[in-house]
Amino acid sequence: MASRHHLATAYQKAGDVQRAIPLYEQVLADRQRVLGDDHPDTLTSRDSIAGYLREVGETRAAREADEDALARRRRILGPDHPATLTSLNNLGRDLSRLGRHQAARELDEDTLARRRRVHGSDHPWTLITASNLGFDLRRLGEVEAARDLDADTLARRRRVLGDDHAQTLASALNLASDLRRLGEVEAARDLDADTLARLRRVLGDDHPRTLTSASNLAVDLERLGDHHAAAALRAEVRNRRSGQSEAAPDNES
Repeated sequence: MASRHHLATAYQKAGDVQRAIPLYEQVLADRQRVLGDDHPDTLTSRDSIAGYLREVGETRAAREADEDALARRRRILGPDHPATLTSLNNLGRDLSRLGRHQAARELDEDTLARRRRVHGSDHPWTLITASNLGFDLRRLGEVEAARDLDADTLARRRRVLGDDHAQTLASALNLASDLRRLGEVEAARDLDADTLARLRRVLGDDHPRTLTSASNLAVDLERLGDHHAAAALRAEVRNRRSGQSEAAPDNES
């Protein structure tokens, strides 16, 4: 069962969800029958299916699966077990995607406090929850609090993961968004320009995250009065996205 679960995970990471999901479901059914609903391996299978549901936009179904896994893990493993905290983190993401930002904020605050106590403030899992909480705060209009948390998360990720790590660059995008919302547009531009250069080098010019970064920088430039540079950057983004759209049918076969 473990080998099939790993194969399904490999399929999902490769974007082949049509092969991944039947395998996940088969492994879950087998684990429920052989190991029982509360076994850690069974709950890991539930996590995988919930993650897929979240990825394809079936967030309500993902939330139900994550709530069930969380209740079982709290009962079996306790509230501070790393697997329980993973379920808490996942449920917070579901609530946020469903627009329940206050509920997500409260859950993420609790998860962050527990992860800091269990793993430490610099652990990558702790920083994932910190990033999620920053998003909640931004959505709730508490942008100064989001900026402070995102700045701390970025500094820690730079130190722990390196300047060019994908999660570090995601934090840089988040902080620049906070700065822009607070009217600190020059600081946002400087951070966005640095992030875009890194994303081009690490992910390539056509990666969706690179194009998002370029669009953000265009907004900064526009607000600072550099209309020519902003227009040129927007045109580049349109052309690259148009090229991806035209190529999409071949990729979907």
